[in-house]
Amino acid sequence: MKTVLTFCGCILAWSASAQPGIEEMQRARSDLAADFFSVFDLSLVIATLLGLIGAAKIYQNWQMGKDRIDSDVAAWFYAAFFMLLAGTFLRALFGI
Repeated sequence: MKTVLTFCGCILAWSASAQPGIEEMQRARSDLAADFFSVFDLSLVIATLLGLIGAAKIYQNWQMGKDRIDSDVAAWFYAAFFMLLAGTFLRALFGI
């Protein structure tokens, strides 16, 4: 009985130390980091574009005489702010 348990313990210890995939996991992490930074930069670019387009549309509405532009300002501001937070949240979520 002891020899069977010793044999099973040796087999388990050998199989646990022979797990492949460490190098692949490190490569996947570096690939994720490289792709993620481009996605984070994309979210910053989208936020900038939303801010610029929103500012132009608000200015146009203001010059046309529209008095109540508060809702437009809030909508465009929060759209750009959401994109900034989404990129930051993804960065924190993946730990990169």
